Amino acid sequence: MHDIILWGASGFTGRLVAEYLTEQYAGQDSLNWAMAGRNQQKLSDIRDGLGEKAKAIPILTANSNDADSLDKLVSQGKVIISTVGPYAKYGSELVAACVRHGRAYCDLAGEVQWVRRMIDAHAEEAAKTGARIVHCCGFDSIPSDLGAYTFQTAAKERFKAPLVKLQMYVKAAKGGFSGGTYASMLNIMAEAKADRDVARMLRSPHTLNPPGTEGPDVHDMQSLKFDKKVGAWIAPFVMAGVNTRVVRRSAALQPELYGKQFAYNEAMITGKGLSGRLKGIGLMAGLGVIMVGGSTATGRKLLQNTILKNPGEGPNKEERESGFFKLNFIGETEKGEELTGFVSGDRDPGYGSTAKMLGETGVCLAKDELSVEGGFWTPASAMGQTLIDRLQANAGLKFVVD
Repeated sequence: MHDIILWGASGFTGRLVAEYLTEQYAGQDSLNWAMAGRNQQKLSDIRDGLGEKAKAIPILTANSNDADSLDKLVSQGKVIISTVGPYAKYGSELVAACVRHGRAYCDLAGEVQWVRRMIDAHAEEAAKTGARIVHCCGFDSIPSDLGAYTFQTAAKERFKAPLVKLQMYVKAAKGGFSGGTYASMLNIMAEAKADRDVARMLRSPHTLNPPGTEGPDVHDMQSLKFDKKVGAWIAPFVMAGVNTRVVRRSAALQPELYGKQFAYNEAMITGKGLSGRLKGIGLMAGLGVIMVGGSTATGRKLLQNTILKNPGEGPNKEERESGFFKLNFIGETEKGEELTGFVSGDRDPGYGSTAKMLGETGVCLAKDELSVEGGFWTPASAMGQTLIDRLQANAGLKFVVD
């Protein structure tokens, strides 16, 4: 029985996770993991490229559309890490197999409509089989989710009360997106265009909340504005549509920590003065081009062929290692008591840092004592401080409360 099976190890992000697990855990008898995918030869080539440390890593094969082959695959592991997206196209059968066999599972899904479908379809069975399913374990949405958890924990310790408001600001970030990310984004747009229910789920601030646990949030930020708290112009953050839903689900699953009036939002700081405003206008215009282009099949094809990368492409090693991110947080209790601080990472957020976050999530699920039983969890509600400690020790992240 393998502690971890890395599904999609020959893809762009899968290779990065394989590299991380090899470098961080090679030679440690305490972690037994395998590489998996559709193509034996591609997997062998990836393993060969990882060097001498990786030569003994087992290789497993399966097909994402073949339930029998996935049943055989997941039966051989305690935890399945999936990097194969768009998940709405290629991920459903794997989640179903993990639920059937009571296995833990984590992924990089940023597709809230698909996550909602998986919860609705499998939550009851997961509770029976003991399968612990944790979506959104990369830059979407670990820094936001565990950042909010950190600040709520600090507020309860310092003020004996939860924060009722928490705002995350993207202060600085350097890094690129892979073709797989763009493919997922375009698939979400296509689903929303074809299905009004999907469009409704994407608009709802509480899409991932359990029924009856909706909080005070009304909508995510939609326009450029000047924020007095940070003294700068702020614009909508492109990942907020995923991150805010995950954080709100964490709050709903842990009302004793977050309280029932917790409100959470995200934005991107574009700068001060006229330059900050112009940068924000440019950012809004770029988002507008993608949204308008993504609203039609012709537009999506044009974006894929001109502006966006193809699946399998992404930032090179130098770009990943020179990347970073810093997210500032400002929180407030009902009495007006304030907390500030940040979450930061030492690699490009989308891939260098994401690969380390996902790898450590898998190890945490496989090796650490966690209190949660079967069900659909968030990183914060499933692993909380245990995962934070791992990320700070091994993955270059910092969670700091001033």
